[in-house]
Amino acid sequence: MSTESLDVERAVRDRYSEAAQAREAALCCPVEYDTRYLEIIPQEIIERDYGCGDPTRWIKAGETVLDLGSGGGKACYIASQVVGASGKVIGVDMNDEMLGLARKHRQAIGETLGYHNVEFHKGRIQDLGLDLGKVEARLAEKPIGSLGDWEALETWQEELRRSEPMIADDSVDVIVSNCVLNLVKPEAKEKLFGEMHRVLKRGGRVVISDIVCDEEVPRHMQDDPELWSGCISGAYREDKFLEAFERAGFYGIQIVKRDANPWQVVQGIEFRSVTVEAYKGKEGACYERNQAVLYKGPWSSVTDDDGHTLYRGQPMAVCDKTFQIYTREPYASHVEAIEPRVEIPLEGAALFDCSQDVRRDPRVTKGADYSESRAAGEDCCSPSESAAPSSGGCC
Repeated sequence: MSTESLDVERAVRDRYSEAAQAREAALCCPVEYDTRYLEIIPQEIIERDYGCGDPTRWIKAGETVLDLGSGGGKACYIASQVVGASGKVIGVDMNDEMLGLARKHRQAIGETLGYHNVEFHKGRIQDLGLDLGKVEARLAEKPIGSLGDWEALETWQEELRRSEPMIADDSVDVIVSNCVLNLVKPEAKEKLFGEMHRVLKRGGRVVISDIVCDEEVPRHMQDDPELWSGCISGAYREDKFLEAFERAGFYGIQIVKRDANPWQVVQGIEFRSVTVEAYKGKEGACYERNQAVLYKGPWSSVTDDDGHTLYRGQPMAVCDKTFQIYTREPYASHVEAIEPRVEIPLEGAALFDCSQDVRRDPRVTKGADYSESRAAGEDCCSPSESAAPSSGGCC
């Protein structure tokens, strides 16, 4: 059997359908959750939760959250409490039994919280435009009886993706997923990363917990349906997992959690849990507004995902887009932002050449005619330092 002939979706669907009925220990990695958020979640959801991490630790109040492969809904109901009444949580899964378990308690959990901000959709995570629930409803109304019917269905699905997408473009603040990306068939994984990028707002992010491996998974393991559904055969090699985010256009990619000990070792290959955070928003034109950033260290230099190199202690010229990115996380704590003394309006800014790394001349930022003089000690202290007893100067 080859990966082409192996029905990955059926292998995954069948195993998780069974796991929705009774807990299967082999599908889970030990994960510690904040127990405050588990109190309102029914035990049958907690018992039938399968994952390798807790990406909900990185979400914030008021956000719109999309959970890919939401399963029985545990992460969605945790996220519901974190984002609060002003936030929204969307779960997407293709397994009917898991969706049934998640939806079963939605009303009761919402009543306990005092608000309803969770919804679940049936769909493939690599095709977030197509709501399979709507497809099933149409098939019930108009069964396929001919090739013409099939072609009409395909045309209707394309129109549905365009006019009523399950998840719209630029509509989500943060995407979370817990041990699901490795279950997607190989030929669909590139599309999956593209779909994540499509639905995120500019400045939005993904926080993905998944199983990765330290060596390539050999062909005979990829052809094993039990290993596929068990999060082994479809695991990315760790470095290639990060490269997949980069190819899709994400930036600021970082491993925020990595298990030192492997979850499983199969034929000498180590499989472990990692949680990766990555951001959307580096697209767009580059404009010159005389801004600079100074990298504080500890490395002598660093290079970002667009190839810009920052040298420790040197004010480097950057375009406005890059400046805005660097002054947000995950970069903000590593650099000092240097604004120009005279602001250049964006609408009047010239294009900036981002193809080279240039040290920003201080006279560009301060202005060529800058000639101010200031006596020692003036304005060198913070308010708290100024209030402290004098010991011969605060600077």
